[in-house]
Amino acid sequence: MAPIPGSGLAKGLAVTLRTMTKKTVTAQYPDVQPELPPRTRGVIALFEENCTVCMLCARECPDWCIYIDSHKETVPPAAPGGRERSRNVLDRFAIDFSLCMYCGICIEVCPFDALFWTPEFEYAETDIHELTHERDKLREWMWTVPAPPALDPGAEEPKEIAAARKAADKLAAEQAAEDAGQPEPPVTPPSGTQEGQS
Repeated sequence: MAPIPGSGLAKGLAVTLRTMTKKTVTAQYPDVQPELPPRTRGVIALFEENCTVCMLCARECPDWCIYIDSHKETVPPAAPGGRERSRNVLDRFAIDFSLCMYCGICIEVCPFDALFWTPEFEYAETDIHELTHERDKLREWMWTVPAPPALDPGAEEPKEIAAARKAADKLAAEQAAEDAGQPEPPVTPPSGTQEGQS
């Protein structure tokens, strides 16, 4: 059976009319900012006070897009009779975002929590050379870093905290027994050992 002439046009107009009557879902960017997921990888922010110029981030970066310059500075002794110490002082910390592949290795390897992901993504430039952002700009982005998620209330307590709490409770019990003039509670041997063994 031959198609009716103009049926394709009628179907197209029907789709258009159906779409016209529905509510629009277009986000009016940049007037309305998008709601980004909490783990969005935008740019990398620098918390300069935590940076010790250990160079781990620059060494581990697969793209070699992190540039760090520093100099040594002598610190006077903290107490009389002490010795002077030297420390690294950060002169330059820059990231070339035209090379960065947003892998996050630099953030993972930083032992002092000086680098963070920030959801900031509006940093386009007309010149590729201007995509190398210095530490002042990286510092500005630090204030857009979201707060870490809350701990799961049903999670198991970390072993380090449990051990510290146990030691603190034991010390408090010994102190309370000492204050009351009672003899200290007997020390129980660790599990797996037997009394009387030499």
